This record gives sequence, structure tokens and C-alpha cells, in this order.
Amino acid sequence: MKVFIVAALLAVATASDAPSAYPAPSAYHAPAAYHAPAAYKEPEFEPSPYAFDYSVSDYESGSKFAANENSDGKQTSGYYTVALPDGRVQTVKYTVDDYAGYNAEVTYEGEAQYPEEPGYKAAPAPVYKAAPVYKPAPAYQEPEQEPIYAYRPVQKYSN
Repeated sequence: MKVFIVAALLAVATASDAPSAYPAPSAYHAPAAYHAPAAYKEPEFEPSPYAFDYSVSDYESGSKFAANENSDGKQTSGYYTVALPDGRVQTVKYTVDDYAGYNAEVTYEGEAQYPEEPGYKAAPAPVYKAAPVYKPAPAYQEPEQEPIYAYRPVQKYSN
């Protein structure tokens, strides 16, 4: 019995107050309850009225076109014109709304013309030079010399 008491006192005396390498786990807390995000609602959209107009006429390049469009928020109407390569002018008048969709009226002004000669000059044919002629590389000739190592038969020794 004295041995057990001495052993217990020795164990208490050698115990350390230093913290252990692995701390005790923290207390369990349940995760927060899941709440689904609110359903996305499209914002109400009221189309706003607008109007625009532009035109281009370039004598050097021959570009000629124009456009015009107006909208009251419910119906859109407008036109555009384009100068075609054959000399005519194409005009498209259109209206667009939610009920009737897209309705267009296409008209042409002028008469198609096809000139005998094109309005451009063809580029001259490219001139190619003949590939240069190269001399063949000189043939390599080894100089004549005595061999460094000569063949000698292996001598066999006997005991």
C-alpha cells in the first residue's frame, strides 16, 4: 500500500501545467437554417419614345445611304435607302409593333445599268524573277596520312 501511495504522489509531482498539443474540440453548434432566395421578378419595362435620322453621301467612294426611325413606345416606323452597285436606289419603308410584327415595303428608283468596262483598273500582273542559281558546295577530301593505330594481332601467352 505504501508503494501505491508513493507512486501516486510521484505521478502528481511530475505532472506538467503546460497545455497539451491538441486542445479540446469546441462545442457543436447547429448550422443556420437554410432560406431559399426570393424568386426573381422582372422589372416592369415601359418602352420610351425615340427618334433618329442619319445619311451619308460620299462622292469619291460612291457611298450613299440614309436611315430614319421613330417610335412612340408601341409602334416603330422608319425607312432606309441604299445606293446599289447597278445604279439603282433601294428604299425600304417599314413598321413594327407587337401585334402585326414586321411589315416592309421595298421600292427601287432608277434603272439597272451594267457598263461595258468596269469602273476600276485591274492590277498589273506580278513580275517574278527567276530563282538564283547557286554553285554546288565543294566536295570534302580528307588529307592522306598514316593511320595512328595499326592493327596488331593479340599475343597469346602460355604457361
